[in-house]
Parts: sequence; structure tokens; C-alpha cells
Amino acid sequence: MTGPGPGAPDPGGGADVGGAADPGGTANPGSATDPGGGADAGGAANPDEPLRVTTLELFFDLVFAFTLTQLASLLQHRLTLSGAFEVLLVFGVLWWMYGGYAWLTNTRAPTRTPDRLLLLLGMAGFLICGLAIPRGFGPGDTETRVALGVGYLIVVLVHGALFYRVNRNIVRVTPFNVSAALLVIGAAFVPTPASYLLWVAAVAVQWLSPLIIQPGGRFNIRPAHFAERHGALVIVALGESVAAVGIGAAPAGVTFNVAVAAVLGLALSAVLWWTYFGDGDDERAEQAIGATDPSRRAGLALAIYYAHIPILLGVVTLAAGASLTIGNPSRPHPGWAAVAVAAGAALFLAGSAWFRWALRIGPIALRLAGAAFALATAAIGATVNAEVQLAVLLAGIVAMLVAERYARVRPTAAVRA
Repeated sequence: MTGPGPGAPDPGGGADVGGAADPGGTANPGSATDPGGGADAGGAANPDEPLRVTTLELFFDLVFAFTLTQLASLLQHRLTLSGAFEVLLVFGVLWWMYGGYAWLTNTRAPTRTPDRLLLLLGMAGFLICGLAIPRGFGPGDTETRVALGVGYLIVVLVHGALFYRVNRNIVRVTPFNVSAALLVIGAAFVPTPASYLLWVAAVAVQWLSPLIIQPGGRFNIRPAHFAERHGALVIVALGESVAAVGIGAAPAGVTFNVAVAAVLGLALSAVLWWTYFGDGDDERAEQAIGATDPSRRAGLALAIYYAHIPILLGVVTLAAGASLTIGNPSRPHPGWAAVAVAAGAALFLAGSAWFRWALRIGPIALRLAGAAFALATAAIGATVNAEVQLAVLLAGIVAMLVAERYARVRPTAAVRA
């Protein structure tokens, strides 16, 4: 991806008049004409109308964050290249549909009883997926693997039904999502190598669908809601990662070393929070979308959608690595666990740099340097111990934040002088 703007592909299958696309896969019902058959009376969306995230959407995000926790558990128990590949496959299909739901509620808030009930049913689908994730691959547990596919099919069908109430254009896209869910179900009945191929096909069917079908219309993105929704998910994901680390450390007992490592893990999550929220990137993202012509906002919204992929994968990877290291502190831990801790922080920082670059809301050089530094700390974790790696990683990110603040304040001081 080269940046937002006309011509960007849509992870959900739709395109606006300029070619930008919507992860939900439908044209916005707020447009003057609806090529998909029109919206109901409550479906119109004013691009400048204030819309905030509802408590039901936050509840939805909590359930989705459970799937991220389960992905971290899968990676923790299969900290290998094949395990990482499985995490990417599952995340690929789940994040696709989360984007679809985010675009849906950006079009119309779930304030009506039928919409709320359907959204709760979609949450149940994500919950089933999350429960099945740790045993979603491998032989001998066909029932669990089928449950993962059926849960995802529920998510897809509910999304289609909800979006149909707003815009009938979704009927052009839902077949791709249903096909992906059926491929996931089919993967439960074949050996592992073949199941990987079916999973790859499921991801490809959805992520490449914009190249096949491009329904017309406009997407009137409401900036406050869109930025707030993705920011809320990052907070929830970070919270879930801290909980996962605590659960992983609890069996070892609360010794001094475990307590120190756990506090360092919490501090690391806190500085990652600071990189996203402490400098106001979320607020500047909202302003960047709001200052853009409504016909081009979908491109910026799509950039936000893509930039959060490494951010959330970073949280998953960091949680998996920290769970292994904090439960076994004060001695070198396996090299893959050290790499997971380092790579998780690096992915988060790289994602935040992508976020800034795509929306032109801040410098990225220090963020990229911080990501490179984070990767280098893997050597410390593999040769020294968990606490030292976490402490060095924490100090490096804090130094990055201080340097960013100094670079921002220095020109202001020069202007005042």
C-alpha cells in the first residue's frame, strides 16, 4: 500500500466514487444515490454529523479482544514459524470482519433493538471463534476446528444481515465472506498441510475481493467515531495483554523476581499506550479525517485500518513472549521467546509509524529507529534474562518518546525566542 487516496483497494469489497474502498464492503447509504437498492430511513449518514462509540460497541470490542488473547495463547504454545503462520491466518480473517463491523457502526449507531440483538449474535460468533482458536489447527480435534468455522460463518451472516438493513449493496460482497467461512469449515476435515491451503484461500477470497467487485456509491466517514473506535480497541487489546501476562505469571508464585518482571511488563504496555495516545496521535487522526473532503475520507479510513494490523499483531506477539518470560524470570529464556518480546514491541512501533505516515500527522524517523532498537533487544533476552531485556526495551522506548517531545518543543521555543 502506498498511502490513502483514490484508487486504494477495499478490504471489504467496496469502492467509493474515487476508488477508495470500505472494509465493510458496501457503499455508504448517505450518498445521494444507492446503487445497491437504497437505505432505510435511518441509514443516512452525514459526514460531519458527530457520532461517538456506543457502549455496545465497546462491549463488542471486548469480545473481539478475547480472540486476540487466544491468538497470543496459540502463539505461546506454538512459538514456531508454523505457529506464527497460523496466527497470521486466523488474524487475517478475523480482522477483516472486525473492519466490516467498524464501518457498519460508523454508518449507523446500533441504537435500535433489532440492530443490538444482531450485534450481540455477531459477538457470540466471535466468542465461539476465540474459544476454538488454541486448537483450531492440527489433527484429532475436528469438532473444535469446525466450531471455529461455524463461529466465523455466524459473524459473516450477521454482518450481512445488519448491513442489508442499511444498504443492500452488501449482497454483492457477502458471498465472498460466506465463501471464506465455508473454506475455514472445510479446512477442519483435511490434513494440516491441505488445511493451510484452504485457510490461505479464505484470506485471499476476502482480501482480493475488491479486485473482482467494486460497488459504486460514497462512504461518508464520520471522523470522531472512526478514530475513537480503533483507539478503543487498542486500549482494550493492551489491557487484555496485561491480563494474559498476569495469568501466565501466576502459577510461578509472586516472588520478588516475578513481581519485578510483571511490573516491567506493565510498564512496557504503558509506554506503548503512550506512543499511541500520549502524544495525541488519535486526536490528530480525527482532525486529519475531518479536514479532508468527504469524498476522499474513505482512503484515510482505509489507511487507519491497515496501520492497525501491525499494531494489534504486536500486542499479540508481545503478550505471548512476555507470558513465557515473566513466568520464568532471572535466567536466559529460549531464543524464540526473546524474539517474540522484541518483535511485538517492534511491530507496535512500526505500526504507529505507519499510522502517522499514512495520515501525515507526525514524524516517523524516531518511531522506526525505536522499532529497530526493540528488535535488537532480542539478543539481550536470549543471553541474559527477562528482566534485563524488558528494562532495556522500556528505557529505549522512553528515550524515543523523550526525543520526540524534545524535537517537537525545540522549534516552538525557537519561534518564541
